[in-house]
Amino acid sequence: MNTLYPLKFKPIFKDKIWGGNRIQTVLGKDFSPLSNCGEVWIVSDYQGNHSIVENGFLAGNELSELIEVYMSDLVGDKVYEKFHNEFPLLIKFIDSNDYLSIQVHPDDELAQKKNIGSGKTEMWYILHAEKNAELISGFNQKMNRNTYLEHLKNNTLTDILNYENVSAGDAFYLPAGRVHAVGPGILLTEIQQTSDNTFRIYDWDRVDAQGKSRELHTALALEAMDFNVYDNYRTNYLHKVNQTATIIKSPYFTTNMLQFNQPIAKDFSELDSFVVYVCVEGSCGLLYNEGIIDLHLGDAVLIPAEIKNVVLQTTKEAKLLEVYIL
Repeated sequence: MNTLYPLKFKPIFKDKIWGGNRIQTVLGKDFSPLSNCGEVWIVSDYQGNHSIVENGFLAGNELSELIEVYMSDLVGDKVYEKFHNEFPLLIKFIDSNDYLSIQVHPDDELAQKKNIGSGKTEMWYILHAEKNAELISGFNQKMNRNTYLEHLKNNTLTDILNYENVSAGDAFYLPAGRVHAVGPGILLTEIQQTSDNTFRIYDWDRVDAQGKSRELHTALALEAMDFNVYDNYRTNYLHKVNQTATIIKSPYFTTNMLQFNQPIAKDFSELDSFVVYVCVEGSCGLLYNEGIIDLHLGDAVLIPAEIKNVVLQTTKEAKLLEVYIL
């Protein structure tokens, strides 16, 4: 069996009613023949949307096929024991030219109860935001089921939601159950559980080209919803140059920020997991024992668990999200 190496994948483009063109103009990814593109899935093992390798001798193989063959060598012993032949994360870029639907995701317990797979906890990292761009995360006041339903009935739901102005570099952790929506003028990276379970609450009265509105999931959303109010909906993290800075550490994924302008050696000998790097600024080279892989803004690379040492280098400055499972 040939030795595993860092894997890059072909992008999977998603046409969305609220999508824009920054996936092409900012990230340089050609999504033609689509007229616009709301999402590009860069690492995915979700049903019917399996990432296909584009580099090296494994080019043309689906991620799901590789896990079947390489198992824990690819994803790590603990990850394989828990998730078997399914890659546990879905990583994408989202470009919003309009508000996404106000929505909520189930946790694992509810998803299993409904027999719809896994829950969906996620995080956002903002790459680009227009002036005064904002997103929705959680409620802005004490809330309960009856009050929420009253606002939903009276079409005043947006009055009770928490709005956050955003800038490049901001991060938001969105545990399952939190009401949320991305606003217009935002390009972000989303890291999430492998799930597409979304309960749509309100879609801004939009209709598609055929005059049809998208399905709402009012009853399911009620079962999933966290009505608590929190002091802070942002995920604050320290900005460190040439060091690893933790953004979020959760049961579902750990995400770090690597901002560097000199070579950084990474040792994964104590980590029993794959690692995904997502380039969110600049460009860099990733050196491993067999060669080098270039990463540019909008690229992602999957480091198999059996690779324990890599070196990141750049001629200017780069920022990478580093993602794995503990």
